Amino acid sequence: MKVLLACPYDWGAPGGVQVHVRQLAEGLRRRGHDTRVVAPGSAPAPEPWIRIVGRPVRVPYNGTVAPISFSPGAWRRVRSAMRSFGPEIVHVHEPLTPSTSMLAALAASAPVVATFHAYLDRSRLMELAGPALRRVSRRIDAGIAVSDAAAEFLRRVIPVPVEIVPNGVDVGRFAHPGAPAHGLPAGRKVLWVNRLDPQKGFRVMLDAFERLPAELDDVHLVIVGDGRDREALRSLPERIRPRVLHLGTVAHDLLPAYHAVADAFVSPAVGQESFGIVLVEAMAAGVPVVCTDIHGYREVVRDGVEGLLVPPNDPAALADALARVLGDAALASSLAEAGRARAAAYSWDAVLPRLEAVYERVAGPDGSSAEAG
Repeated sequence: MKVLLACPYDWGAPGGVQVHVRQLAEGLRRRGHDTRVVAPGSAPAPEPWIRIVGRPVRVPYNGTVAPISFSPGAWRRVRSAMRSFGPEIVHVHEPLTPSTSMLAALAASAPVVATFHAYLDRSRLMELAGPALRRVSRRIDAGIAVSDAAAEFLRRVIPVPVEIVPNGVDVGRFAHPGAPAHGLPAGRKVLWVNRLDPQKGFRVMLDAFERLPAELDDVHLVIVGDGRDREALRSLPERIRPRVLHLGTVAHDLLPAYHAVADAFVSPAVGQESFGIVLVEAMAAGVPVVCTDIHGYREVVRDGVEGLLVPPNDPAALADALARVLGDAALASSLAEAGRARAAAYSWDAVLPRLEAVYERVAGPDGSSAEAG
């Protein structure tokens, strides 16, 4: 089947949607599908099956920044990609974002499958834009939400029927990482992999790390990622600074080597999370998870089973949970074992057949209902 995937965000920027679309495209190609991707980009893509269709503009939105592209030039390039490829399915991601995916949905003549990744506690802007977004929704033949949280948010915005198909994760890569990362300090390690910003709870994490008991003075915080809250590192007490290592942005393919040396994984996001790819990656690697008890996260991690859940914006509770995991080997082992088992449900081997079933339902098993775009 010929499948055109549309990603709304800068292809070269770190982000869960970009990782998901890239791995989806690779997985579909391994299963014999002819796959292309259209996306914005600040630079040419290394993969020959990617077409960069516009330069991204960084737009602040709900505490984060979205690198999107929505312009007449992007519209022309999306339509050109449709004509030259002739897809049987157009699979758009986050089509309510004014970027490439929205343009692809509007330009498509083939059936459109839409995956909705986002969850916001409230988005007044999206709710007000509901009438305009319904034009996009009418082009969608099948809607997919990555979680109940994402489906709940979508129902507040536009009336699109959806089914739940979770994000796929390269479980095998994290379960079998090869050589562990070198050059890290000795002792136990708490791993952070995420943006450094308020939504992800970075300052909450730093506050919690300062509160760890004195007997955990061999524990280091390894930070992978970057963002505006990096300035908070400068305010750490002198006694803490040598135990905090900020690595900056690390290529996704290199992350498993850091998980391989971690004793705990932490993600204290304060809200607006629909899923938690980083949680599944940690579980696949057998790293005990400590994260916040928010809608999207609790769908992935069960408290006391695969990880420990704590209230958002509560550094004392976060510190206590980390201390439990780091100080109780039996608990850590139990969480790690359960996490590995649960991660298998999110592997691409489990997710791809569910997506293929959606494609076949809307296009027909031989693609007979699709029109070349």
